[in-house]
Amino acid sequence: MSRVFAYCRVSTADQTTANQIQEIASAGFRVDSRRVTTETISGSVLSSKRPRFRELMIKLEAGDVLVVTKLDRLGRNAMDIRETVDGLAKIGVRVHCLALGGMDLTSPAGKMTMSVIGAIAEFEKDLLVERTQAGLARVKAEGKTLGRPQSLSDAQAIEIREKLASGVAVAALAREYGTSRQTVMRVRDAA
Repeated sequence: MSRVFAYCRVSTADQTTANQIQEIASAGFRVDSRRVTTETISGSVLSSKRPRFRELMIKLEAGDVLVVTKLDRLGRNAMDIRETVDGLAKIGVRVHCLALGGMDLTSPAGKMTMSVIGAIAEFEKDLLVERTQAGLARVKAEGKTLGRPQSLSDAQAIEIREKLASGVAVAALAREYGTSRQTVMRVRDAA
């Protein structure tokens, strides 16, 4: 008989996995509370680097079922999700995603769906990069400077270097110029 596990993830501590657990139960999956893994960690962290997901991987055996509410619970990177699902399939674990109609992502139809989703994700990423580069090129063409504005003028940087050379403390200069110690140290190190 297959054991059913659930993986529920949220990104921040002010969020809760309770809705995901309820959604999995409502979909008809009976998951023993000992087989529910919850984690508070960003989806941008690879699944292989998540402490609770790694613990879950140790428990899973051939014939088990892993249920997630959405693909983004496994990760935000299409390649990471694909590697995770493929790794689970290799050890004989089926992965069901409720947002995809409870589809088993390790089945032939699930693999096809994963391929399409992966292709779309890569396309969206490429479009985002393209739009970002076009925006940066437009801003540069308009003569605008990119990045954070400098907190110190070139003249102030020269003054700070001179005062540092004469023995004035970094913290005192930061207070005098209304900036951070790190900024003063960057000016010092850039000399």
